[in-house]
Amino acid sequence: MAYRANQQLREDIWDYRYTSASAPLSDEDEKIVSFTRPPAKGHGTTALTLMQQAAEMFEGMENQARETEARAQSLCKSATERLRLAEKQRDASERARRELINEFNARLEQMSKAMQQAEKRIVSAEDHALAAEFRAQAAEAELQKANRELAAIEDMIRKRLV
Repeated sequence: MAYRANQQLREDIWDYRYTSASAPLSDEDEKIVSFTRPPAKGHGTTALTLMQQAAEMFEGMENQARETEARAQSLCKSATERLRLAEKQRDASERARRELINEFNARLEQMSKAMQQAEKRIVSAEDHALAAEFRAQAAEAELQKANRELAAIEDMIRKRLV
């Protein structure tokens, strides 16, 4: 709304300035803002000059505001893009972490199964060793019994031969 009012003011000044009988100002005169009082012309000319200077100042402020807004939008766009990139990196990192955890869990499960199988083989081997030990003790007992019987037979044979 302020822009329209300023634009209307500019157009009014333009119409007055270039449709009046006075000669237009040069480009150099338009760029200079003077705060000194011009020589006494007429109150209308002084007011017109002041209004023109004010309009130029407002236009400069509007241009500066547009540039500032453009820079702010550029910064926002850049920050948004960096945020998107950071989110993508975070998501990729999270996926990699989950995959790594799943891989470790799978390996841990495999190791646990291998350990259980090894324990079963150890128990089975211990059972076989214990059974073999019992068989060895039984065989030793039979051997001792056989040796005693053999010794008894030898004694009997000696007693009969002698």
